[in-house]
Amino acid sequence: MTERKGPFSVDDVYLGDALELMPAVPSGSIDLIVTDPPFAIDFKARRGNYNRAGERVLEGYREIDSSDYLSFTTQWLDEAFRILTASGSLYVFSGWSNLKDILIGLDAAGFTTINHLIWKYQFGVFTKKKYVTSHYHILFAAKNPKHYTFNKIDHYPEDVWEINREYWKGRVKTPTKLPVKLVQKILRYSSNEGDLVFDPFLGSGTVAVASTMLNRRYLGFEIVEEYLAFARERLAHINDTIPAR
Repeated sequence: MTERKGPFSVDDVYLGDALELMPAVPSGSIDLIVTDPPFAIDFKARRGNYNRAGERVLEGYREIDSSDYLSFTTQWLDEAFRILTASGSLYVFSGWSNLKDILIGLDAAGFTTINHLIWKYQFGVFTKKKYVTSHYHILFAAKNPKHYTFNKIDHYPEDVWEINREYWKGRVKTPTKLPVKLVQKILRYSSNEGDLVFDPFLGSGTVAVASTMLNRRYLGFEIVEEYLAFARERLAHINDTIPAR
């Protein structure tokens, strides 16, 4: 019998607005949240960054107005805190522009920030009058700072991770995509086999794909129908995806 969490089947992904769907997820039912929410930077999803062919990039990216970002962030983080188990934790990706809103939202929801990680990738978008941004912030927070999963898989686990972006030449793709290797590293540190991993902003489905590869269960929400179809296609052909490393 398929396991369910409220109206949702485990190991499935759903179309819809996370702010509308998350209240239906039962309290205390999620072990780990890993997510890359909209950044509120007026992102142009089909621009030719990194020499990408625009016609191969799926349209539909949903951005949040910067004036609404704190309210949006506070709302979904409140729900995230509620649905996590007592020992649950969360990883949130962020650019620097609205990082303060996520930090405020984490505190307001009741989270304790354990680490502020930096993901350093190989290059960023060319700039003329400022430094090139070639990193993302990853905020690692726990519901209970005295009781959360942390598997010390490295003897000296540093807070700066140098992991290259993934590019799929000649293939349709979403405009932003987390590397499988990066998500797998998070899962190895902060979850165990059989744990339920949730991504409320699923995008291309990397969190669900990485969870499947490492024998974790998953649940995901995505507001853009084309992105959800893309994620489902990846999950349906899991053996054709980038191999676990």
